[in-house]
Amino acid sequence: MQETVDLSRIRVVLVNTSHPGNIGSVARAMKNMGLSKLYLVSPRHGLYHPHSLSRSSGADDLLDDAVIVDSLDAAVADCAFVVGASARLRSIPWPVFNPRECAEKVVNIAATDEVALVMGRENSGLTNEELERCNYLVHIPANPDYTSLNIAAATQVLVYEFRMAALQQVNAHTIKEKEEYRLANSTEMEQLYTHFETALSELGFWNPENPGKLMRRLRRLFNRTHLDTMELNILRGILGAAQGQKYKHLKEKK
Repeated sequence: MQETVDLSRIRVVLVNTSHPGNIGSVARAMKNMGLSKLYLVSPRHGLYHPHSLSRSSGADDLLDDAVIVDSLDAAVADCAFVVGASARLRSIPWPVFNPRECAEKVVNIAATDEVALVMGRENSGLTNEELERCNYLVHIPANPDYTSLNIAAATQVLVYEFRMAALQQVNAHTIKEKEEYRLANSTEMEQLYTHFETALSELGFWNPENPGKLMRRLRRLFNRTHLDTMELNILRGILGAAQGQKYKHLKEKK
């Protein structure tokens, strides 16, 4: 008899899925491995398309409970950790896991916080802007002569690794201690980046009309460090203090 594992804080997010059969196949793969939260960002077809239902093969309860949203931001707003699946490595380096490394990290964080696995479009994957919402990428090291993986097959590989990592923790009787402060979620991180843009612009360090890659690199830095809420508040406090000092100096000059 298999050990019971709790993967209830892990969601799979499908972005702009074009083939309804892929939604059903992903639901089947998820249910096979014990995941239940399916989010769909602007799918081209409804949940109850005949192909979705037939490919789900008994996982229609996941389709019934699936959440449909208009944007990736809405799908991951309450998530402390977001992983984007990418079939290709991008020109701007982003931290990359293989599936096994990804699973260990995801399962550890999902012990206390919401986590999202984001799967991109069948033909083009995720945009750079969508990848910026991700803490890490996960890349399946397929045959370099034939790297094409169906979205459902890729999901199956990844959620299998999630289950194996969770089973390993159960079998080893390891329990992650709850952190003093929870990890900052996606919405809170976006508020931090907006604060950075405002403060750095006011301080003359960053020009929004000629932005370069500064904000993208700051996103990489903080996505990699997994800020908790106390650390986030400290950073925002520093930014606010710096803004206040600038205005103080301007008044003194007058």
